[in-house]
Amino acid sequence: MTYQLTSLIIGLSLAGVILWLVRRAHLHGPHAIWWIGLAAGIILLGTWPRLTDLIAPYLGVSYPPIVAVILGFALMLVKMMDMDLQRSRQEQRIRRLAQRLALLEARIESQQALEAGGDPTTKTPGPLRPSG
Repeated sequence: MTYQLTSLIIGLSLAGVILWLVRRAHLHGPHAIWWIGLAAGIILLGTWPRLTDLIAPYLGVSYPPIVAVILGFALMLVKMMDMDLQRSRQEQRIRRLAQRLALLEARIESQQALEAGGDPTTKTPGPLRPSG
């Protein structure tokens, strides 16, 4: 079995698994695009290995096979940056949601204190309610 066939099988298998995960809702669309791009790159460079010979001079690389490694590292760095940006956005949203929840809980407690005839500015215990 040649390395072109092996690369083709690996790329197609990876693409098939990704599509299956998307269909089963285990992997969301924006994340799947990265992996489909990786599978396409594996298929492309595996099927046409001379493509690296054509790309290498434009990138200033004297040893063409290293182009695949450089592209792999570049893709990993971009993916890591994207993941950090998404994580930062999620942390910010979680922080805002926690603040909104605290404000809503305070508003509910003051409303319950008003309904019970107490003073909403003091922390008078209201009726027992289940937590959770």
